[in-house]
Amino acid sequence: MPSRSPSRSGTDRSRIPLAVYVLGLSVFALGTSEFMLSGLLPPLAEDMGVSIPRAGLLISAFAIGMVVGAPLLAVATLRLPRRTTLITLITVFGFGQIAGALAPNYTVLFASRVVSALACAGFWAVGAAVAVAMVPVGARARALAVMIGGLSIANVLGVPAGAFLGEHFGWRSAFWAVAVASGIALVGVVSLIPALPVPDERPRLRQEVRIYRDPQVWLSVSVVALAAGGVFCAFSYLAPLLTDVAGLDDGWVPTVLALFGIGALIGTAIGGRIADAHLFGVLLSGIAASTVLLFALALLGEYAVLTVALSFLLGVSSFYTAPALNARLFNVAGAAPTLAGATTTAAFNLGNTGGPWLGGAVIDAGFGFASTAWAGAGLTATAIGATAVSLRLHRRASPASRVVAGTPDRADKPVRTDT
Repeated sequence: MPSRSPSRSGTDRSRIPLAVYVLGLSVFALGTSEFMLSGLLPPLAEDMGVSIPRAGLLISAFAIGMVVGAPLLAVATLRLPRRTTLITLITVFGFGQIAGALAPNYTVLFASRVVSALACAGFWAVGAAVAVAMVPVGARARALAVMIGGLSIANVLGVPAGAFLGEHFGWRSAFWAVAVASGIALVGVVSLIPALPVPDERPRLRQEVRIYRDPQVWLSVSVVALAAGGVFCAFSYLAPLLTDVAGLDDGWVPTVLALFGIGALIGTAIGGRIADAHLFGVLLSGIAASTVLLFALALLGEYAVLTVALSFLLGVSSFYTAPALNARLFNVAGAAPTLAGATTTAAFNLGNTGGPWLGGAVIDAGFGFASTAWAGAGLTATAIGATAVSLRLHRRASPASRVVAGTPDRADKPVRTDT
C-alpha cells in the first residue's frame, strides 16, 4: 500500500527531517576535500617533487571528475536503493581520502583524487534527490539549502582548518581529517537515513533521459553554469587581486576568503527561506546583484576596504541563488529526480571549471587581475538573459501544467517504502 513520509503530514510539513542535516554534514566533508588543496599546493608540490601548476591539476582533476561522475554514477545506481547507494559512496570517498593521505607519489595521489571526485559527484546527485524526496514540494529549496549550507561551512571552517593542519602537521594531515569527517558522516547516514519512499514503478533510464528533450532543462543548466562560472571566474583569482591590485598583505587573504564563506552561509540561509515561494524572483535578483558586485569589483578593486566588503557581499549574492538554482532543475526535471541531481552537480562544476579557465585566459592576455571580474560579470549578465527566457517560457505554459513559478509541472505519484 502507499505510505506517507512523516515529513509530509500534519504539523510536520514545514519541518526539515534530521536526515537532511546528516546529508549536510556529509557535504561538509565532501566540500572540504574539494576545495582544501588551494591552501596546500606549495607544501604538497614540494613533497611530491612536482611544480605548483602540476600540483594544481589535482584540483582540475577533482572538478572534471565531478562533471563526468555525476551523470555516470546517477545512471549506474538508478535502480539501486538510495540509502545503500549513499552508504557505498561515502565509504568509497572516505577510502579515497585515506589513499591520498598515504600516497607515495603524485600518480597515486592523482588517482585518489579522481576516485574521490567520482564518489563525491555520485553522493551529491543521489543525496540531493534523497533530500527532495523527504520533504514536501514547497520545502525543496529549504532542504537543498541545508545541503548547500554544508558546502558553505566547508568554505568557512573546513578549508581554513585544512590549511592550518597542512601548515603545522603536513598536508597529509588534512586528508586524514577529512577521512575522519567522512567516517562520522557514514555513521550518520547508516543511523539516520531511513528506508526511503520510491515510485511504484522502478525508474528506467530510457524514461529518465527524456528530461533532456525539455528546453527548460537546458536553460536551467545554462543558468547554473553561467551563474557559477561568473562568480568563480573572479573568486579563483581573488588572492592576487587582493595583494597585487588592492595592495593588501598576504595575511589578509585567509580572512577575506573566510568573509566570502560567511557571506555564502548567510546567503544560503536567506535564499533557502525565500526561494520556495519566489523562485524566479530569487534567481533574477541574486544573479543581478552578483553582476553589479562584479562590475564594482572590477572598477574599485584598487581600494582595499571596498574590495573586502565586495568580496563578502559577493559571497552573499552568489549563494543566495544556490538553493533556487538547485530547486529549479528539480522542478523542471521532476520525472527524473536522480538525473536532475546529477545534472545540477555537473552544471555547477562546469561553471566552477570554465569560470577559472576564462579568468586565467584574460589574465594571460595581459588584461590584469581585475579583468577576471569584468569577464565574470559578462557570464552572470548572460545568465540573467537565460533566466528571463526561462521565465517567459514558464509563463506561456498552460495553467493546468503549472502552479506557481518554479513548482513542478506534475503531481507526485504514490510511493511505497523501499525495503
